[in-house]
Amino acid sequence: QAVGAEAFADFRVLGKGGFGEVCACQRRATGKMYANKRLNKKRLKKRQGYEAALVEKRILARVHSRFIVSLACAFQTKTDLCLVMTLMNGGDLRYHIYNVDEDNPGFLEPRAVFYTAQILLGLEHLHQHRIVYR
Repeated sequence: QAVGAEAFADFRVLGKGGFGEVCACQRRATGKMYANKRLNKKRLKKRQGYEAALVEKRILARVHSRFIVSLACAFQTKTDLCLVMTLMNGGDLRYHIYNVDEDNPGFLEPRAVFYTAQILLGLEHLHQHRIVYR
C-alpha cells in the first residue's frame, strides 16, 4: 500500500544530521508514533549520498531486533527522501552521558555494562545477517 507524507503528522525534531533531520511523527490512520528521517535531496546530491541512503534503507528493512530501529516505510516528497522507522524512547546514548546529570557526566559501571550489552546484541544481530555498517 502506497504511503506518502500526508499519512503522517510531524511533531518535534529529535535530531539533526548532515543530510537532514529526524522528527517524531504520528501515523494519522492508527495514531502510532514513529521517527521520520528526512534526507534532503539537494544535500544528498551535493555530497554524493544517494547510494548511502539506499544502503541504509535496505539495511533498516532487513533488521528486526529490539536493539536496532527498523524501517516501517519509505517515501519521497519533492524535496526529501523519508525513512519512517520505529521510535525508540529514551533518547540516544550521548544524551544519557552528558545531559541526565550535567554536574556529574557519565554513569556508574553497572549502567555502562547494561548499555554495552545492548549495543553488542545489536551488532551481533547485524553480523548474523552478514551486515557490516559504519
